Amino acid sequence: MPGVAPAPLAAGESSDETERTTVAGPLEGLRVVEVAGLGPAPFAAMLLADMGADVVLVDRADRSVGADRSTAAGNVSNRGRRSVGVDLKAPGAVDVVLRLVDDADVFIEGFRPGVAERLGIGPDVLRARNPRLIYGRMTGWGQTGPRAAQAGHDINYIAVAGPLAHIGRAGERPAPPLNLIGDFGGGGMLLAFGIACALAERARSGQGQVIDAAMVDGAALLAAPMVPAYALGYLHPERGTNFIDSGAPYYDTYECGDGRLISVGAIEARFYANLLVGLGLANADLTAQDDESGWPLLKERFAAIFASRPRHEWLEVFAGPENCVAPVHRFDEVLGDEHLAARGTYVDRDGVLQPAPAPRFDRTPATLPAPPVPAGHDTDEVLGRAGFAADEIGRLRDAGVVA
Repeated sequence: MPGVAPAPLAAGESSDETERTTVAGPLEGLRVVEVAGLGPAPFAAMLLADMGADVVLVDRADRSVGADRSTAAGNVSNRGRRSVGVDLKAPGAVDVVLRLVDDADVFIEGFRPGVAERLGIGPDVLRARNPRLIYGRMTGWGQTGPRAAQAGHDINYIAVAGPLAHIGRAGERPAPPLNLIGDFGGGGMLLAFGIACALAERARSGQGQVIDAAMVDGAALLAAPMVPAYALGYLHPERGTNFIDSGAPYYDTYECGDGRLISVGAIEARFYANLLVGLGLANADLTAQDDESGWPLLKERFAAIFASRPRHEWLEVFAGPENCVAPVHRFDEVLGDEHLAARGTYVDRDGVLQPAPAPRFDRTPATLPAPPVPAGHDTDEVLGRAGFAADEIGRLRDAGVVA
């Protein structure tokens, strides 16, 4: 039904693994070619596939041999793709990629600078054939700069860009925040945003362009509200001493009497007042909310009170809409949360827990794309659609170019 997203899969509900239908969504009709990689580039392509784009994954041919569906199923970042197995270093492989790109809208690669050029699939070559092509490049350090060719991972990029130094508790070393800031927020999501911007510009100019998405840039961008606060003295240089980094008693997590955790985010005065009421401290002689000298003792007092009762009782105490209190869920608990369940935020498909597509659109809602497939699963179909004859595909396979 237009404007209404279908109901999400229930826990344990099975899907048809062979279904490879195009997902409806705001990007339906967009054709994307993605070269297999790790982390942020696949995440960007997943976001496009979630929104209905037709994404072809050019995967390594040697991964196609003996590939296992159960292994592929857990790689949720590859959902919604059709996979072609190609040995990019084999003679004739470049021609395969070029022909796939001839009618594509977007190309995505996550190599270090210069690698795509050496393989013969750099932006100059591809865009000479297809001037409307949007060429998305995903790296850690960017295409230029002294570190451009250096190896690295999420922790390195967010360390150099600044955010990592400010994440953690007072007196402790910085705590890596999973790889959410560099790889996914500052990497894959930044590239997907860049592609969306380039598509909007192409609608006016008719021309594609190259996108240099660097995780170090994205990490800095995500810190936009914090950088001027630090420069102006509102953010202390010592981590774990500010009101949003575990320094304040009203913005932290606490262990309840049953060992389970609860989060408190009572920043505004009215929410803080409600917090004190719930904790039985409304009439207590306490230091002012933003008197930082009193935060350590106040934290100890809050912690002792939260530890006196199990979490479910505290959630009942703070069940009203004017309380910034919520449980801290592990991923194995999210399906049981009534709010997440009502929105279908997470789904369980064939035993694989995964987030549903987001954001939501009222006229062109996206549906959960088809599950990931083994490398090379769709080689014949994709190449056939690109104009390769059956005997040509056979020769390429015999030569080890495709699998």
